[in-house]
Amino acid sequence: MNKSNSIYIKAAGKPFQWVRRLYDWVLHWAETPYGEVALFLLAFAESSFFPIPPDVLLIALAISIPARSFRYAGISLAGSVLGAFLGYYIGWGLYQSIGVRIIEFYDVVEQFQHVGKMYINNAFVAIMISGFTPIPYKVFTIAAGVFEVGLPVLIAASLVGRAGRFFLVAALIWRFGKPIKSFIDKYFNLLTIVFTVLLVGGFLVIKYLF
Repeated sequence: MNKSNSIYIKAAGKPFQWVRRLYDWVLHWAETPYGEVALFLLAFAESSFFPIPPDVLLIALAISIPARSFRYAGISLAGSVLGAFLGYYIGWGLYQSIGVRIIEFYDVVEQFQHVGKMYINNAFVAIMISGFTPIPYKVFTIAAGVFEVGLPVLIAASLVGRAGRFFLVAALIWRFGKPIKSFIDKYFNLLTIVFTVLLVGGFLVIKYLF
């Protein structure tokens, strides 16, 4: 078992304390008047450094007011795409001081170099896939700056990938409502394991796809 796998599996083991604390902290904003602001800021931060995806808060807010599901998806999209600019700038101008620490924190140094090779082949598709899947989107926005991907490519791919993800979540909540929230609460630990497995395995899958 390599270092990356062991770190993620350790993080995913019971009782999921650090993930659960962050999850609860993110989730509590849905019960405050600042839910939409928090959603925007969370989506912004997750695009460059924060580990918890905005989907958590998006789901909670959408469940509280299903009629606003697509509004919340739009807020998530706006925050995430604007946050991609920050990730890009970290990679372009602050990689040695900040960016490398983020990459080392997620223990994806080798994968980061592979992202650069993917960008040579098709940067648009690589970024779009990272924006839609559990693969750390922040790694791809930082890499876009390091490997000098054009900003129009980053923004266009981010719009497609992130919109597909967030509006799919909104559509599911709008259609099915509270049962989804109950399912997440009941099976949170299992879902965390699934997420971390996808996180670790996602790079391998994309490596072979490309």
